[in-house]
Amino acid sequence: MLYRENGQFKTSYRADQQIFPVVQDKVVILGLIAAAFVAVPLLASEYTFRAILIPFLILSMAALGLNILVGYCGQISLGTGAFMAIGAYGAYNFFVRVEGMPLIAALLLGGLCATVVGVLFGIPSLRIKGLYLAVATLAAQFFTDWAFLRIRWFTNDSSSGSVSVAGLNVWGWPVESPAHKYLFCLAFVTLFALMAKNLVRGHIGREWMAMRDMDVAAAVIGIRPVYAKLTAFAVSSFIVGVAGGLWGFIHLGSWEPAAFSVDRSFQLLFMIIIGGLGSIAGSFFGAAFIVLLPIFLDALPSALGIPIDTALASHLTSMVFGALIVFFLIVEPHGIARLWATTREKLRLWPFPH
Repeated sequence: MLYRENGQFKTSYRADQQIFPVVQDKVVILGLIAAAFVAVPLLASEYTFRAILIPFLILSMAALGLNILVGYCGQISLGTGAFMAIGAYGAYNFFVRVEGMPLIAALLLGGLCATVVGVLFGIPSLRIKGLYLAVATLAAQFFTDWAFLRIRWFTNDSSSGSVSVAGLNVWGWPVESPAHKYLFCLAFVTLFALMAKNLVRGHIGREWMAMRDMDVAAAVIGIRPVYAKLTAFAVSSFIVGVAGGLWGFIHLGSWEPAAFSVDRSFQLLFMIIIGGLGSIAGSFFGAAFIVLLPIFLDALPSALGIPIDTALASHLTSMVFGALIVFFLIVEPHGIARLWATTREKLRLWPFPH
């Protein structure tokens, strides 16, 4: 009853294609954003910021970038962790080598570094696809792991590949407390999610989806495969690179190449598969699933009063987590976003039968 659309008329194509064509959606999303900016910083604890909210926001942003490439353009990538590492180390080099470099500018320049490398590794997508493209992008992961460990210039002559940053500020305002870091990440994620939503709604997003659905037919109707695929790699790598910079600068503070290993790439791929391919909201759903579920499974034995060894609890958490992923993919292969879309459709017709 609260989700009915009676009286909401669309009198133009622009009105029908707006981001939130249903007023209730707009109210809910704006309410969530307002609560995230105002209520959460006042109510959340330091542990919640460090262990849940900040990782969730940054991984959501990285999953958003990967979803543009895999979900909207249909180009499989297993090297997302590599592009996060390039963004992090690129931002680090700009930050420490250029005197007075602003934090935001360093992060965006790190994203541009990831864009350049992403386009270079996206060139093979013009000739290969499917599993072969996944292997080609996986090569980026191994190359960056080697480069940041062996080429000491990237790490400012650090022999171990470990780097650290401190004294972060934005226009004189320090970004040191957990609440400040959370708000900084939230602002980035909000702006990039809005940018991604508008891109996929526009002509370039339609080109990506046409290439995903049938690339030969897309080329026949005049879509340029080279432009569509490389722009998808460029936009995806830029968003992932900025997320990598946030992960290093804001979440970790000090890091080494192992922080962006192939495990990170698979984790992000699981996020968009579970959350929903080709869905902006699916990136956030998948990140919430991956971040929150292990914390819940770790806390469950103690909450139930079951004495269990720490090492055993860690292994059981991994086993249950994997089993839940398989179960969920069997029950709803289109992801959590599809469940939410189905729920919305039922609410729009409730209490009448579907």
